[in-house]
Amino acid sequence: MKFKESITNTFLKTVSAFANYGDGEINFGVKDDGTVVGVKDPVQTCLNIENKINDSIRPQVDYRLHIDEQTNVITLKIFQGLYPPYFYKEKAYKRNDSASVPVDSLELSRLILEGQNCSYDSLPSHASNLHFSILEKALQKKIGIEKLTPDLLITLGLREKNGKYTNAGALFADENDYRGIDLVKFGDNINVMLDRAQIEKVSVLKLYQDALQKYRQYYQNEVIDGAYRRKNEQIPENAFREAIANAIVHRTWDVNAQIKVAMFDDRIEVTSPGGLPKGLSKEEYLAGQLSILRNPIIANIFFRLGLIEQFSTGIQRILAAYADSKTQPQFSIFENSIKIVLPVVKMELQGVSEDANEVYSILQSAPLSSSHISQETSFSKNKVLNLLEELIQKGYVVKICNGRGTKYRRSK
Repeated sequence: MKFKESITNTFLKTVSAFANYGDGEINFGVKDDGTVVGVKDPVQTCLNIENKINDSIRPQVDYRLHIDEQTNVITLKIFQGLYPPYFYKEKAYKRNDSASVPVDSLELSRLILEGQNCSYDSLPSHASNLHFSILEKALQKKIGIEKLTPDLLITLGLREKNGKYTNAGALFADENDYRGIDLVKFGDNINVMLDRAQIEKVSVLKLYQDALQKYRQYYQNEVIDGAYRRKNEQIPENAFREAIANAIVHRTWDVNAQIKVAMFDDRIEVTSPGGLPKGLSKEEYLAGQLSILRNPIIANIFFRLGLIEQFSTGIQRILAAYADSKTQPQFSIFENSIKIVLPVVKMELQGVSEDANEVYSILQSAPLSSSHISQETSFSKNKVLNLLEELIQKGYVVKICNGRGTKYRRSK
C-alpha cells in the first residue's frame, strides 16, 4: 500500500510497478505517517487520476477507484496485468522497498517473455551443431526409443521446425556454454576444502548425474552383514535427488550463475539462482499446492525420464524423506536465490532413550545382527541387546529368527 497526500505524476511509476509485479493500492489524501487529510473535490480528483493513467501508462492497465465519503480519501487499486511490461514514459517500474524504480534489462526481458506467454527455455538458441548422446541414452533406457531423431527433438521442444535449437536444446546438449554446478566438500569449516568439482558446460543430465555421484561418495556406504548387503545413508538420497532436480529444473538460466552445492559433515546446502516465479507464494511453494514452471520444457523431459514426479511434489517428497528424523530440512527463499539445507538424519522415537534412537537409526532396510550394530555404535553387545529389547517392547523393532542367526529390523 502506498500513501499520497497530493496528486503528482510520480504515482504513475507505482502504477507501472503494481501492474508489472502484483496487485497494489495507492491511497490519496493520506500523509506518509498515516495521517488522514483527505483531498479537495474527490470527484474531480478521480477524473484527473483516470486521465493521467489512461494517457501515460501503456498498455492500458486494469484499475479501480473508490472514494471514502467520510474522509475524502481516494483508494486506487491496481491489478497485475496479463500483458507486461507496463511502461510509464518508456520505462517499466518495480517496487523496491518504499520506492518505485526502473527495472534493469534482464528484468525487462523477463517481463516481455511473460507478456508473450513464453519461457526462456523455449526461446531460440544461438548454438548450432549440437549432440545429444547423453539424452539419447537416457531416453533409450527409460522409454525405449531407438534413436533421438530430429522429429523427436522437435516434439520434446529442443528444436524448432526451422532447424534452430531452443535454449532447452542447448541445455540438454552434451556440450554447451552454460555454467552448471559448483560443488565443494568442506572439512571442519568453510576455510577447509577437501574436494571441489566445477561441473559446467555439459548437459543438465550430466549435472544431475555427477552431483548424485558426489553425494554417494560422501554420504553413502554399503554394509555387508552375513548374506545381506545394506546401503547406509547419512542423508536420504531421495531428498538429495529432489533438491538437485529442483535446482536444475526451476532455476533461472538467463543469468551467468552456478548452482552451489556445499557439502559438510552434518548437512548439504543446495543454492539455486533465481527466487520464486511470479505468482507463487512461499506458502504455496512449501506446501506443494501449486507449481508454476519457470522452465516447462526442461521439467517435462525430467518428468519423462523419471527424475522428478509430479511437478509440484518436490518439497513434499524432501519432507517425507525426513518424516522420522529429529533433524529437518530448511528452506530459505530470497529475491534472487533459493537455498535448501538437508541435514544428516537423526532419529527420534517417542518413549525410548537416546541410545535406543541411535540403534534404531542404524536399522534401515536390511535386518542386522546385534554384533553388527555393536560395531557401528561402539556400544557393548550386552547394551545393544538391552536397547533392542527396549525397542521391541515399544513396537519399533522386530526380531527375526533365534539363536546365532538372530537379526533385527524395523517394524515398519
